[in-house]
Amino acid sequence: MDNTQAESPVAKSAIRKVAIRLVPFVALMFFINYLDRTAIGFASPNGMNDDLALSAAQFGFASGVFFIGYILLEVPSNLALHKFGARRWLARIMVSWGIVALLFTWVQNFEQLVVLRFLLGVAEAGFFPGAILFLSLWVPARYRGRILMLFYLAQPLTTVIGAPLAGALIQQHGVFFGLEGWRFMFMGVALPAIIVGVIAWFYLKDKPADAKWLTPEEQTWLTGALEAERRTTEASEKHVSARFAFASGRVWMLSFIYFGFIYGLYALAFFLPTIIEGFQTETGGTFDVFQKGLITAIPYLPAAIVMYFWSRDAGRRGLKTWHIAVPALAGAVSIPLALFMGSPVATMAVITVTACAIFAALPNFWTLPTQFLTGVAAAAGVALINTIGNLAGFTAPYITGAVHDWTGGYEVPMFIVGGFMLVSAVLMVLLSRQRRTTSNPAAAETEAAPEPSR
Repeated sequence: MDNTQAESPVAKSAIRKVAIRLVPFVALMFFINYLDRTAIGFASPNGMNDDLALSAAQFGFASGVFFIGYILLEVPSNLALHKFGARRWLARIMVSWGIVALLFTWVQNFEQLVVLRFLLGVAEAGFFPGAILFLSLWVPARYRGRILMLFYLAQPLTTVIGAPLAGALIQQHGVFFGLEGWRFMFMGVALPAIIVGVIAWFYLKDKPADAKWLTPEEQTWLTGALEAERRTTEASEKHVSARFAFASGRVWMLSFIYFGFIYGLYALAFFLPTIIEGFQTETGGTFDVFQKGLITAIPYLPAAIVMYFWSRDAGRRGLKTWHIAVPALAGAVSIPLALFMGSPVATMAVITVTACAIFAALPNFWTLPTQFLTGVAAAAGVALINTIGNLAGFTAPYITGAVHDWTGGYEVPMFIVGGFMLVSAVLMVLLSRQRRTTSNPAAAETEAAPEPSR
C-alpha cells in the first residue's frame, strides 16, 4: 500500500496519541515478557548450570520446554482474548507469568526447572499474538507497520537494557536472604510482571470509543476507519472464521517463514551469553557479570536502529517482498559465519549483522496476516502463525545444545540455524510469486500470498 497519501489533521493526531499512550505501555509489557522468558540464558553461565548440574543438552531442553506449554494454549488463549477483551486477558496473562517466574528463585534441580519452564509457557501463552492483535485493532492498516515497529523496538532493547540489568542483579550475590546472584536475578525480573499486569487492567482500553484521551472527532475517525476496513476485508476476502485461518495456505506459509526467524532469534538469545563466556578463553581475559551483560547487548542496539529505519522505509515505499526476504538471507549467511571469525571483535560484528537482519524483518512480517484476516480469523490466524513459529523456540535451544554436546562446538548448530533462515527467505519469495502468477480468482482468494509490493 502506498503510504504517501495525505493525512487529515484528525488522523495524524489520533495515530500520534495511540503511539504515545498505548504503544510504550504495551512495549513495556513485551519488554518484561521477553526478559522473563530469556532470563534463563543469563542465569546459565553465571552459576545456574553449575548449581543445578546441567549439561548443555539439559539446559537446551529446559530452555525449549517453555514452548510446549506455550504452543498448546496459544490459539485457545487468543480466542479467549477475542471473547473477553484484550485489557482483561493481557493483564491476566501478565500476572500469571509473573507469579510463575518468581518461583524460579527457589528452583533446586533439573526436574523442577523443566516443570517451571513448562508452566511459564502455559502462563505466557497468547501474550505476544494478543498484543499484536490488540494494536492492530487500534490502527488502520496503512499505519500498522509504523505502530508494530515501535512496539517491536522493545525486543532488541530488552537485551540492550536487560542484559546489563540482569548482570547487575546477578552480581548481588547474597544480598537478599543469602540468595545466589542468579536466583536474585530471577526474582528481580519477575516482580515487575506482576506489578505492571495489575496496572494494565486499569490502564488499557479495548477500543477507541472507550479512550477518554481521544477527542470525539478522533474517536469517530478511528472507529469509522477501522469499521470500513473490516467491512472491506469481509466483502472482498470473507476471511473471518477460525476455520479459514486453519485451512489457509497463506497462514501456513507465513507460519513456516516465521519459524525460520524465531529459530535464529532464540538460538541467538539463549546461547550468545555462553558464546561470550568462551571469549575469555580466547583472549585470556576475565569479564565480570556486568561486563558480560554489556557485551551481550552489543548486537541489539544497532538492531534496534536498523529495525527503525528499515520499517520506516517499508512504510514510505509500501511493504515489498525484499523487506522480509533480504534480512532472512542476510541472517542465513551471517549466523554460521560468525563462528569462523578470527577474533571476538569480528565475531560480535557478524552476530550484530544477524541481529539486525532478524529484527529488520519481524515488524514488517507481522503486518501481513491482518491484510487478509479479520475478526476471529485474525485472532486464530495470528495465534497459529505465532504457535508454529514458536515451535522453533523449543527446537532451536534443544537442537543447538544437543548438537553441541555431540560435536563439541557450535559450528554445526549455527549452520542449522542458517539453513532455517535461508528457507524463510526462499518461502517469502515463493509466497509473493504465487500471488502474481495465480490466474484463477477462486484459487487466489484461498491460496495466494499476502500482496507485498514488488
